[in-house]
Amino acid sequence: MSDFTKISMKTPLVEMDGDEMTRIIWKMIKDILLSPYLELKTEYYDLGLENRDLTNDQVTVDSAQATRKYGVAVKCATITPNSARMEEYHLREMWKSPNATIRAILDGTVFRTPILVKGIVPFLPTWKKPITIARHAYGDIYKSTETAVPAGAKAELLVTKKDGSEEKFLIHDFETPGIIQGMHNIDKSIESFARSCFNFALDCKQDLWFATKDTISKKYDHRFKDIFQKIYEEEYEEKFADNDIEYFYTLIDDAVARVIRSEGGYIWACKNYDGDVMSDMIATAFGSLAMMTSVLVAPDGAYEYEAAHGTVQRHYYKHLKGEPTSTNSVATIFAWSGALRKRGELDELPELIGFADKLEQATLQTIENGTMTGDLAAMSTLPNVKKVGTEEFLLAVNETLKTLL
Repeated sequence: MSDFTKISMKTPLVEMDGDEMTRIIWKMIKDILLSPYLELKTEYYDLGLENRDLTNDQVTVDSAQATRKYGVAVKCATITPNSARMEEYHLREMWKSPNATIRAILDGTVFRTPILVKGIVPFLPTWKKPITIARHAYGDIYKSTETAVPAGAKAELLVTKKDGSEEKFLIHDFETPGIIQGMHNIDKSIESFARSCFNFALDCKQDLWFATKDTISKKYDHRFKDIFQKIYEEEYEEKFADNDIEYFYTLIDDAVARVIRSEGGYIWACKNYDGDVMSDMIATAFGSLAMMTSVLVAPDGAYEYEAAHGTVQRHYYKHLKGEPTSTNSVATIFAWSGALRKRGELDELPELIGFADKLEQATLQTIENGTMTGDLAAMSTLPNVKKVGTEEFLLAVNETLKTLL
């Protein structure tokens, strides 16, 4: 490849670095699979936990604002600290999830789709096509206020209107100690969520399902249902008919039953927490959490690509001890390829789009040729599977990529 001319970029990607083993993989991907072929142009933000603590999490806010400015970002997995992480990293504060912060600023919808590869058979034999989870990315428990309540207390929901008038709603009279949680959403964000889902379905030409629990949550969840239906009827019903695709609403428990019996090939829209849980379920049932793409689509047209999994803490501790690791990097590779492809589309750079396509092709072809990390090797049905280490896999992908380029 000594005579290969590197592909140029016009506009930077917003690059959000992360934590632990995925941070190690992040650098490997850049060094092995990107830098030899691209004049890589990024605006870099270090979202590692230490730097978030050092900057009072301002770096996360800055990275989201940069995403709005440049239009495309790629993000490494990051730690959301708990009490154990507070002690481990000597943090000044238990910082919120960077993903939740970025989602709230961009007011986007997260679309997560499993990566299908020959030899990895879904746990549900009926699933023949990918199922995309569309997850609302604002509010609910991720922006909630909660507290413990002592015995003998009375908890009320107080709404003070603009004119100063008040409405009170009894939550509970606590005869014994308990807990309360207050959460919210806003019509504007729900409307953005609905339009993002309808537009994504039209782009993919796939049916769109939406599910909540409006029979129990007759105000909160029903609001989601009503907003979706109104926007669909006023703006999208004719477009869906023209493209021979369907939108329908169903209860979340009915949706689960339908999903299990289906063959896939549609988009399933969920509220924030439902989408969090169901995307992990879909990823695992299709094969691996490390085989799931994730893209946050904002209503203003900004895109943020990432892997759907965490920082692979256990492998990181092995890495620190100098022990070998076999960590699956596929979803992180696809985060980079997705961002590069979108950057190429927006900047009208066919060479960059072609590189992104070949990078994904090389990754899947390497696995289908039998070379893969330990998690995939344990479930692959292919003959002559060769389990390799973290870096070995990326080097093998690079050899395949050279032949495609």
